[in-house]
Amino acid sequence: MTATPDPAGIGDGPGAAAARLTGRPVTGERAMSGALAEVTLDGGQVVMVKRGDDPGAVAAEAAGLRWLADSGTVRVPVVHGDDARWLVTDRVPAGRASARAAARFGRDLAALHASGAPAFGAPPPGGPEDAYIGLAPMRNVTGGDWPRWYAEHRVLPYLRRAVDDGTVHAAEAATIERVCERLPALAGPAEPPARLHGDLWNGNVLWGADEQVWLIDPAAHGGHRETDLAMLHLFGCPHLDRVLEGYQEASPLAEGWADRVGLHQLFPLLVHAVLFGRGYAEQALAAARTALAR
Repeated sequence: MTATPDPAGIGDGPGAAAARLTGRPVTGERAMSGALAEVTLDGGQVVMVKRGDDPGAVAAEAAGLRWLADSGTVRVPVVHGDDARWLVTDRVPAGRASARAAARFGRDLAALHASGAPAFGAPPPGGPEDAYIGLAPMRNVTGGDWPRWYAEHRVLPYLRRAVDDGTVHAAEAATIERVCERLPALAGPAEPPARLHGDLWNGNVLWGADEQVWLIDPAAHGGHRETDLAMLHLFGCPHLDRVLEGYQEASPLAEGWADRVGLHQLFPLLVHAVLFGRGYAEQALAAARTALAR
């Protein structure tokens, strides 16, 4: 009986996917979670194998890692192979957070942002328009004006879904809608599109054994550089003060940036409200009220 070809790897496990995508024999496999495994290749190299349930999510992550790597700035794991279901990357050996690594990361992050993007909302080269941030769909629709683009393609889509789900009450939505209307006045000085990691919370910042910071799981796109920094503030980051010092040394932020942190947090907070419920909706509403009060 002839085997049916399986180019998408639907019947693969992590080891089989790693062997197929790298072209190397596999000598070991260890599950890390339902969707992630460490796989040892012939010769001893250990890679991470991640399963995606949506081809767009895998394609977006692979393209994002390559786009960040192409900037020659921040450190990201090398992509060894990907298809509609699987992504194979280098493993980052774990180390400890340090102030020196944090300051270096801040400088590298500033350089990443300065490497730029063709437009706000631009996807990585080869990346899909219909991408993801975490488990939530994220459309990469381009625009030339950040306040309008941020409102239309980052804040309002998640606000509408949260209202539809009952996570944000219809009467409350008006507060966030007023922020969107006032964005041109609230956004600060105009800046060119930055090359963003796009999902820069602490879980995607790895402190390596080489005393370097490595970034994983991007939702990369063209955006405002303050958005990446706002997400670092939102979920915490070791030695964040040193990260910011390094960033400011390399590329000073516009005056008033600290007052705009909550404005940039509206996007990730509403994403989390859609995924995880009412608590994040209340945080988004608090951030919106603070922005309107300034």
